[in-house]
Amino acid sequence: MYWPGPGMYYNYPPPILVNCSSCRIPLQLPHGARSIRCAICHAITNIADPRSIPPSSQPPVPSTHTPPPPSSPSPYNHAPPGAPPHSHGKKRAVICGISYRYSMHELKGCINDAKCMRYLLINKFKFPEDSILMLTEDETDPYRLPTKHNMRMALYWLVQGCQPGDSLLFHYSGHGSRQRNYNGDEVDGYDETLCPLDFETQGMIVDDEINATIVRPLPRGVKLHAIIDACHSGTVLDLPFLCRMNRFGQYVREDHRPASGLWKGTSGGEVISFSGCDDDQASADTSVSF
Repeated sequence: MYWPGPGMYYNYPPPILVNCSSCRIPLQLPHGARSIRCAICHAITNIADPRSIPPSSQPPVPSTHTPPPPSSPSPYNHAPPGAPPHSHGKKRAVICGISYRYSMHELKGCINDAKCMRYLLINKFKFPEDSILMLTEDETDPYRLPTKHNMRMALYWLVQGCQPGDSLLFHYSGHGSRQRNYNGDEVDGYDETLCPLDFETQGMIVDDEINATIVRPLPRGVKLHAIIDACHSGTVLDLPFLCRMNRFGQYVREDHRPASGLWKGTSGGEVISFSGCDDDQASADTSVSF
């Protein structure tokens, strides 16, 4: 997810780096966090409250070291000057539900998920009906079927021409998978993927493409929420930071920026993704009786 920087909504101090308590790899601590989980070794490093540390009796030593310029983009330096954007703008959504009918991969609840999401957006969040693009097997328009080509075009449409104040949503319910990563931008060595209706012949949509299409182009003042109900969906948007809740109800943040320095954040916008499971986990259909 994208953390606002100076000149946006809050004036946060610069980020600080801490070493993992186990493997000692440098981790960037988000503002206000009191702990961070290492994405490499999964150790949790707790950060002491600076107000609880007694002041040193030694006088400070002036530093003669000039810090080098940043070698990679940071989520704190993408905010252009000016007043915060207006909070009310256009609303736009892409909803994709795939059942893979008549195949060995068939799912039962995904189209129902898509219909429920559309109802929620229209009746609760006041999305105009013509601002929601539905991709399911129930659609009669061939361009509304959840094929790989149509899903790609829908994602381009979602962010095309977005302006400060706009609210965007991408909801996906279907199969997800993962494949070996060879360019070194995944901490676990795997790319996460979405499986279109025709994935067996046309291939899957890889997280790198999703990130390049709907995350990196987002300008300042635009918000995107993604809800991904699929296997291996934990980081399917390839966002630079991940936040999870531990067994004690505490939020733990992980730094998932690739070691290559490739920037996977936005161009000033804000993205929050909710995933059905972790990258190494699977989701499944279920039935609930009331």
